[in-house]
Amino acid sequence: MMTAGREGEGAPFPEWSRPAGGAWRPRPSRPPAPAACKVVAAGAARPPPAPGAPARHACPGPPAPGCLLNFVSEGILLLSQQIMDIVGFLKSQFICHLLICYIFIVSGLIINFIQLFTLILWPINKQLFRKINCRLAYCISSQMVMLLEWWSGTDCTLYTDPESYHKYGKENAIVILNHNFEIDFLCGWNFCERFGVLGSSKVLAKKELSYMPIIGWMWYFLEIVFCKRKWEEDRKTVVQKLLNLRDYPENFWFLIHCEGTRFTEQKHQISMKVAEAKGLPKLKYHLLPRTKGFAVTVQCLRNVVSAVYDSTLNFRNNENPTLLGVLNGKKYHADLYVRRIPLEDVPEDEQECSTWLHKLYQEKDAFQEEYYRTGTYPAVPTVPPRRPWTLLNWLFWALLLLYPLFQLLINMINSGSSLTLASFAFVIIIASVGVRWMIGVTEINKGSTYGNNDSKQKQK
Repeated sequence: MMTAGREGEGAPFPEWSRPAGGAWRPRPSRPPAPAACKVVAAGAARPPPAPGAPARHACPGPPAPGCLLNFVSEGILLLSQQIMDIVGFLKSQFICHLLICYIFIVSGLIINFIQLFTLILWPINKQLFRKINCRLAYCISSQMVMLLEWWSGTDCTLYTDPESYHKYGKENAIVILNHNFEIDFLCGWNFCERFGVLGSSKVLAKKELSYMPIIGWMWYFLEIVFCKRKWEEDRKTVVQKLLNLRDYPENFWFLIHCEGTRFTEQKHQISMKVAEAKGLPKLKYHLLPRTKGFAVTVQCLRNVVSAVYDSTLNFRNNENPTLLGVLNGKKYHADLYVRRIPLEDVPEDEQECSTWLHKLYQEKDAFQEEYYRTGTYPAVPTVPPRRPWTLLNWLFWALLLLYPLFQLLINMINSGSSLTLASFAFVIIIASVGVRWMIGVTEINKGSTYGNNDSKQKQK
């Protein structure tokens, strides 16, 4: 048997081959197998290519599976980042804001019109009227919550007792909210939505809001309690409206801002002067609570409402959230601390109830102090699951209303009429002013002068 000699120390034996009809000859040596590519974590810096190496791939020969997987993952990350940048750019565009407000306004007016026709049910079947209007109201208010949850992607972390968590949404409750931020009402609605009571939620609102189309009219059909902020005139009306809720067929939360107006430094100084004059402890992060409305609410809803939810809202990293920021798609990070207090623990006597509420706000002030110091609340944090209904409701109205709008625009452009185009431009301007006005209603610097007026009256 023929064997081949070694060409050098440690060299492998060459392989021999014999073509058909030819002589035996050595087979050409094979090139060494390419070394496996080193897998680099996504985002990690790659070493510079060796001189003369191909720029697009540093591995000799075809890429190994690990290297190819790394390239694919980096490509997906880059593509997703580019998509997010495009989406973020679109969210900040005014044309998108106009379309969102168009859907909200037109759908809201349609729902208000439907609500008007439900009035014929009131003398026939009051409970059916209420159930239908809860669903119709959800179609409006859920669009606002959709902006917070899905459009801006704001995170809402709930701090609460695990035993209380399982009772949320399954009982009637009075929810006390602090009033420090422009979108605190929206976070309150988000809290209601996560536990399925958004459509039936109630508020104590100022009388002027009842004349506002869409939201104000929706609240009218929801039997919302409106007040003029003159207690001598309001007491009888408020009591009657609250007593009407005793036989409400749906679980509801009654949201109330006991401070009466949003916190500002000017209002805080006025409020603390009142506290000093009345011999009440001063608050650092809240205004002095208005106790009469809360006391009457407790009296009228006792044995119907199971608990008071003391809710304290804050935002991380000193964020100052605005409705305009939400509309621009800006993401915020909210922390909501909720304590469930059985209604049996709230005194029935009006004076004792007033004292109890002042003590509650002193505790709320301490919780705020701790949050600013530690960045957390003294409870277990949890994120209630986000429900899809707010998004699905908005998509339904978007599909229903955008198609005829685009058809109208195409017909107007094809007509070529200068008058038609000028009319459309005028409508856009009016819509822009309307959108800005609706946003301005929530701005703190344009908020209520309730506390200021009280102070001026006391000084006269």
